Amino acid sequence: MVIRPAQSTDLEDILELAASAGTGLTTLPNNPETISKKIENSRKALAQDVKQPGSDYYFFVLEDLEERKVIGTSALVSAVGLDDAFFSYKLGTQVSVSPELGVYNHHKILTLGNDYTGATEIATLFLAEGHRGGHNGHLLSKSRFLFLADHPERFSDKVIAEMRGYSDDNGYSPFWEALGKRFFKMDFAKADAVRGLGSTTFISELMPKYPIYVDMLPEEARAVIGRVHPDTAPALSLLKKEGFTHQNYVDIFDGGPTVEVQRNAIRTVAHSHIVELVAGELSGNTLPIMISNRKLRDYRCTVAQSRLEGEQLMIPQSSIDALGLSAGDTVRAVELFDKRRSLRSKKTQ
Repeated sequence: MVIRPAQSTDLEDILELAASAGTGLTTLPNNPETISKKIENSRKALAQDVKQPGSDYYFFVLEDLEERKVIGTSALVSAVGLDDAFFSYKLGTQVSVSPELGVYNHHKILTLGNDYTGATEIATLFLAEGHRGGHNGHLLSKSRFLFLADHPERFSDKVIAEMRGYSDDNGYSPFWEALGKRFFKMDFAKADAVRGLGSTTFISELMPKYPIYVDMLPEEARAVIGRVHPDTAPALSLLKKEGFTHQNYVDIFDGGPTVEVQRNAIRTVAHSHIVELVAGELSGNTLPIMISNRKLRDYRCTVAQSRLEGEQLMIPQSSIDALGLSAGDTVRAVELFDKRRSLRSKKTQ
C-alpha cells in the first residue's frame, strides 16, 4: 500500500470511491469535472516553487500495488479562505441577567464567522469499506503529516480538519433540517453537492448573519452539534491521538466538529526523524514504521516492518522499491503507533 499524488488515470477509481461515500463528504463529490479539476490543481501545486502557503490543493491517493487500484483518498489545502470565504459556526455562550427578577440565564449561541481563514486544512479522507483493516486508515491519514513535515514552507502553522457531521443512513441531517434548510430551501444532499463544487458564494448570500440561539432548535438538532458521522468516528479518534482538539467550531451545514492543532505539535511531525535506508531481510524484533521519501512531485509514503540501527533504518528491498528510492537514500520515518517515545528516543535506550 503506497500513498502518492493523484493522477488523471485515477479518475475512474476515485469516482467509484466518491459514489460509495454518500452525502456529507463535501470534498469528495461524485462529479467527474470537479474531481478532474482537483487532480489538475494538485498537479499544478506540486509543480510550483512555493515559499509561503497560498490556496494550493494537494490531492493524494492510497494505491494497492498488487491490485493496481486506488482504494483511498486524502488531501491538504495550504490555506483556506483566501479565494472563497471559509465559514464556520462558533459555539459560544451569552449571559442575560435581571437582578430585579432574580433571573440568571446563559444560552448557547452559534455565531457565523471566518476565524479559520489562512489555516491549513486536511480533507477528503475516505477509505474503501473493504480495506479498512490493518494499517490502511492510519497510513492514509498520517501520511499527510509527513508531507507537512517535509515541506513546511507550503503550509500554515495551524492545521484544521472539518469532520463529517451526523446524518442517518438515508442522508437525513437533523442539524440541516432545523437550520440550513430554512434558509437554502433545498435538501441536505443537494446543498452538500453544491458546496462540493467549490464555491461558497451562495453561503454568504443566504446564511443568517445573526447569532442562532441553540435553545430554539429542536432537540434532535441540538443533540448532533459537534457529533460526527458513525463512519467518521475512527478518523476523529486518530486525530485526537495526534493532538487535534475541538475548540467549539462546527460545520454550518451538518454541525460536525472542526478540530485543530499547531503543525509542529502533531505527534507524527514531532516524533519523525531523517534516517538512511538500508535493505535487509528482517526477522525477530521489528516495528511498523511509516516512511516518506521526502519528495514533492514524486512523493511516496508507505508502512514497512522495520528495524532502526543507529542512524539507519533497515526495511525490505520491496519497500525501498515502492518508495522509488535506493539503499543509502534518506527518508523521514516515524513509528506508526504512539509508543510514547520517538524513533530517536528508542535508539538511545
